[in-house]
Amino acid sequence: MIWAREFVDLDPAVHDRDSFQCDREELNEFLKTRAAKHAAAGISRTIVLPAVQALPNGKLQICSFFSIAPSSIKRETLPDHLRKKLPHYPVPVFLLAQLAVHQDHQGAGLGAVTLAKALETFARIRPAMRAYAVVVDCIDERAEAFYRKYDFETLGTKDGKVKMFLPMNTVLQLYDQA
Repeated sequence: MIWAREFVDLDPAVHDRDSFQCDREELNEFLKTRAAKHAAAGISRTIVLPAVQALPNGKLQICSFFSIAPSSIKRETLPDHLRKKLPHYPVPVFLLAQLAVHQDHQGAGLGAVTLAKALETFARIRPAMRAYAVVVDCIDERAEAFYRKYDFETLGTKDGKVKMFLPMNTVLQLYDQA
């Protein structure tokens, strides 16, 4: 399966959500049952990288995807050196709510490509909607190691999941928008 050149918004009429398989059932289930509903309700936006060729059902298989949403964190969760300059109320952040790669493409670098596209999306929308950082809730140790490789820092642990962040200033430097 060869993937397209562009990421696009999830369109259930075009993209075959049922054929998506990664090694985490909760990510498969999110894409199949909740991503489109969340988008319709204005909760989050799911962006996919489709395959080039259609499946026998006429739809395009999803090679990878990410979901984004606005969120906030408590100032107190940030490291001391960062929280000093912030207000004493919840700090707006961008939430990278989901990120997954189809099992056929794992190990090929598509996770890094998908993360880069998500960060680019945040950099592009930041002029219209301010946020202090990008936050992720790591589903497991493998996800934590993945984000740590890209300089995400630990915020804390909740319900057994590690929450990590990357300051928007860092993201903007990556895309020359600082």
